[in-house]
Amino acid sequence: MTSDHHAQEIQMLRSEIEMLMNERQCLLRATGAAAVFVADLDSESLPESTYAVADILAHALNQLSEDSLRDALELVRPTVEAARNEAKKQKQER
Repeated sequence: MTSDHHAQEIQMLRSEIEMLMNERQCLLRATGAAAVFVADLDSESLPESTYAVADILAHALNQLSEDSLRDALELVRPTVEAARNEAKKQKQER
């Protein structure tokens, strides 16, 4: 294997790792948002037609490792807090 070929393979692996890390961030963001959504959801107000999907989502979240769920929640926490503060502010202005 030539040095150039080896360097090219290393660069390809680095690119793949970077792509996977970016995808992980996107998945963590989606997971964190879903977890907050489920936690804040009033299950009494759900239409019956959504019960099966809500159950699938809840089970998927429960199957995550504690570390992954913590990472996901920490990633979305600033956005969630900002959105909640904005909602409170708008409510007070009414």
